[in-house]
Amino acid sequence: MPTRTSRIPGYGDVHLAVDFVGDSRAKPVILLHGGGQTRHAWGTAARALAERGYQALVVDSRGHGDSDWSPAVDYSMKAYVADLMSIIQCLDTAPVLVGASMGGQIAMTTAADHPTAVRALVLVDVTPRIDREGRARILGFMRSHPQGFASLEEAADAISEYLPHRPRPTDLSGLKRNLRLRDDGRFHWHWDQRFLATYEPDADEAEQRYCEAARRIRAPTLLLRGSQSEVVTLENVEHFRKLIPHAEFFDVHGAAHMLAGDRNDAFNAAVIEFLERI
Repeated sequence: MPTRTSRIPGYGDVHLAVDFVGDSRAKPVILLHGGGQTRHAWGTAARALAERGYQALVVDSRGHGDSDWSPAVDYSMKAYVADLMSIIQCLDTAPVLVGASMGGQIAMTTAADHPTAVRALVLVDVTPRIDREGRARILGFMRSHPQGFASLEEAADAISEYLPHRPRPTDLSGLKRNLRLRDDGRFHWHWDQRFLATYEPDADEAEQRYCEAARRIRAPTLLLRGSQSEVVTLENVEHFRKLIPHAEFFDVHGAAHMLAGDRNDAFNAAVIEFLERI
């Protein structure tokens, strides 16, 4: 599968790592990961899209993976949207945006603020209104283990405790891509923990902002929800569909918030069916 990695200038002296998977002449689909993840979360989806004739652009958001950490510790929505627009401006045609969790919030805001720059929108287990207890649980895990892990096995144990519904992997090579061995001899998550303090400091303000953005979205939109989601309830879905009446909705059974990882097959099929239909 043709793949190349580029570093694209973003907003405020930050450069972004982007994998281009598939034919460069094909219609582009940009994949945006969730907070605390990296572009490697999309490996299976990117290959599936490329095999069906699309070009997948898989992005490490600022402060994550191989993209730069912000020198100014700017992890605001304004910065994330500006980064995404820097990538979109490198393309000859408007892309489809596929965003999970934080990536979905970035995609939703971009589609509202720059309507001509986005062909369609796929939101993965994220709505303007999310369950506060579920959000707190996710953030609690992200803030845990600030001293890192002594081994990959210890990190895998922590994830298994947090995600008991998902089988513990026997091959830890995928997990290794999300960790970095630092000078202290311990494995740390490969993202800047400072982003948690500046990304959404006020949950009420963020919810209001996302609701206002949703009302302005005109692009074809698909919401995918994990049936066991910790953050997107069916009430949240109904609220979302009132904000975007033209949006489609699909519930992926057997999946939680990490929908693409829990049910790769169902996720890929739903996204590709939507893209081919629009």
